[in-house]
Amino acid sequence: MIYRFVLLSDEDDFFKREIHINADATFFEFRDAILKSVNYDASEMSTFYLCDSEWEKELEISLFERETGYDEDSYVMDKTRLNDLLSEEEQQLFFVFDMLMERGFFVQLVEIIPGKSLKRPVVTESEGDAPQQTSMPDLNELTNIATPSASTGEFDGNEFDDAVDLDDLDPDSFSPVDESSLEDLY
Repeated sequence: MIYRFVLLSDEDDFFKREIHINADATFFEFRDAILKSVNYDASEMSTFYLCDSEWEKELEISLFERETGYDEDSYVMDKTRLNDLLSEEEQQLFFVFDMLMERGFFVQLVEIIPGKSLKRPVVTESEGDAPQQTSMPDLNELTNIATPSASTGEFDGNEFDDAVDLDDLDPDSFSPVDESSLEDLY
């Protein structure tokens, strides 16, 4: 039996990959087929999530074994076959290829083809460029780093207002540095 999957990206409306793979292939083999179809580095972490019809994540299939609660099943890519968890057309997955920013592909099982098999996964349709595999977060959004004003190139003086209240500083609480002790550092 062959599964035909379609991959889409919310980062590029023109991106699409269609992959045919045997139903008894592992999620790890499917991961490799996806990564090869978009020329991504296989050494980067990734994971699959089974999703409901609204793309809400329900079950994770991870790259490595992880600790879970006793009442929670744990699925690992190299030990879990596609047909262990996927049995109906239109089932949905989210494949995370950028773990830091949780970016990924929307994957749908669009067709089940009985009575056939493949020697290896096949990319049958490839449209558009894949998004960059990893993206660095905008540090200015993640932290309160002072940055110069775009118009003047200078700080506007309000960058540190929340960090330090200058009225609370007691100059007598600072001890002077003995400059002779610094000579050993040079």
